[in-house]
Amino acid sequence: MNNFEVFNETDEKIDIEEEKRIIDFALKHENLTNVTFNVIFVDSEKIRKLNKDYRNIDRETDVISFALEDGDGNIPFEFGRLLGDIYICVSKMKAQAKEYGHSEAREMGFLTIHGLLHLLGYDHMTKEEEKVMFQKQEEILNAYGLKR
Repeated sequence: MNNFEVFNETDEKIDIEEEKRIIDFALKHENLTNVTFNVIFVDSEKIRKLNKDYRNIDRETDVISFALEDGDGNIPFEFGRLLGDIYICVSKMKAQAKEYGHSEAREMGFLTIHGLLHLLGYDHMTKEEEKVMFQKQEEILNAYGLKR
């Protein structure tokens, strides 16, 4: 059984139930079982601090993932795989939805899936990695019905 929690640490309205449906769908789509992780919605100040403290980049970003599995090993966890945390900046999410001309649900789904794929070991540091990861993101989002 998968176990995830969604937290909204902002005063902004977030459709938490839609977020949970997106996550449930993605986990089933990827045949994931017994994974545990959190999704935390934060403000621009909090995500900027996280970005500065952990990536040494002093600016706001849209999503940051903190994967607990790294490369070769998984952390022993009695309930399966302990993946980590995904932080999503609400103001950035809303601005990007407007900028890209799609719904906030689509942008929320994109950032969530992007973060989840990072927790699962996907990356986009090279063109090849980027192609694989972004193709997987679009596949999940399109299957869910969050098309561009």
